[in-house]
Amino acid sequence: MAASAPLYTWQQPDWPQLRYDAAAASPALLRARELKGEVSGMARAIGLEGLVEAEQELWMQEAVATAAIEGERLELAAVRSSVMRRLGTGDDTGPTDRHVDGLVEVIYDATTNFDQPLDADRLCRWQSALFPGGTTGIRRIAVGRYRDHADPMQIVSGLPGREVVHYTAPPSSSVAREMDAFLAWFAQTQRAGMDGIARAAIAHLWFETIHPFEDGNGRVGRAVADMALAQDTGASTRLFSLSRQLLVDRKGYYDALSKGQSGGMDVTAFVQWFAQAFGQACIASSQVIQSSLERSRFWSRHARYALNERQRLLLCRLLEAGDGGFLGGLNVEKYLKMVRVSKATATRDLSDLVRNGMLHTVGQGKALRYYVTVPGWTHGVADDSGLQGGAAA
Repeated sequence: MAASAPLYTWQQPDWPQLRYDAAAASPALLRARELKGEVSGMARAIGLEGLVEAEQELWMQEAVATAAIEGERLELAAVRSSVMRRLGTGDDTGPTDRHVDGLVEVIYDATTNFDQPLDADRLCRWQSALFPGGTTGIRRIAVGRYRDHADPMQIVSGLPGREVVHYTAPPSSSVAREMDAFLAWFAQTQRAGMDGIARAAIAHLWFETIHPFEDGNGRVGRAVADMALAQDTGASTRLFSLSRQLLVDRKGYYDALSKGQSGGMDVTAFVQWFAQAFGQACIASSQVIQSSLERSRFWSRHARYALNERQRLLLCRLLEAGDGGFLGGLNVEKYLKMVRVSKATATRDLSDLVRNGMLHTVGQGKALRYYVTVPGWTHGVADDSGLQGGAAA
């Protein structure tokens, strides 16, 4: 009986000679590089000081998204606190979570220490940081070392007894050898002038195909891609959140990985998909940076006005919600749900902000709504002729 054809890429006789068609992938790679250049240009225009808020937001997005892809929901306050401590932009009064801190540390090391060699020890320390208690849930797992269990390493979904096997990785006995080949390629291609975005795509696909750890492969593999992209940029400033875009198209991400792991050595299709995803991540980053710049300009324009804490918190919330992000606009009743003051005090707070040009109003009577005044923001209001109250100059 003839032997069955290899099911996975790693079972092919010419594994791991992954390659891609540079000409076919060129349009997607060029477009991704153009979008990356636009983000970098915005960052240079703003300057490092102006980027602090945007970079903090992108760090938070990356941490939350890379965990969410694996079905983990992190507490946003703990993520914000951890990111601020790591970046040195806040104090130590926020909530702490060892699990969150470990994840942020991995992302930080991959992005900021991109010029340091990537070796087995470093990868094992990353994986160990993700599981500070040595468990996933209540199940003990191997941490700080490659997997060594005899059972097949499989990605499975479905209820017990009706499982669907989506992928089977190389056996544990070959992981060390497989990783030696991968790490040698990663070091060699950094010096060989390979397209940096294509290199990040192949590095991620290759790492996920080996699946070297008992758990945490997705998060570590995305950190590897982040490191490759940082090496391509040559700077440690985080200007995008790749994981956020992968989460947005989670099904597409898993489908692209699956196809890349079950075909031949030509992974052009995965490189194209990855380049498009990275380009979308750059577009999203441009929006984050632009929003951060708009908030910074807003505070600069109105720096001369004294605000009470209620007013400052309200404006922060409206600015963070963005253009049209505060559904239905703000009225006195909504404001009263945020603060513990009398209706008269709430009305006075809002009137002061209108008089100072920080808010403007639309409608009258019970239909009166308050909106933060930022040039270019329409808040979904089609006719600006109905604006009342003070508008910022």
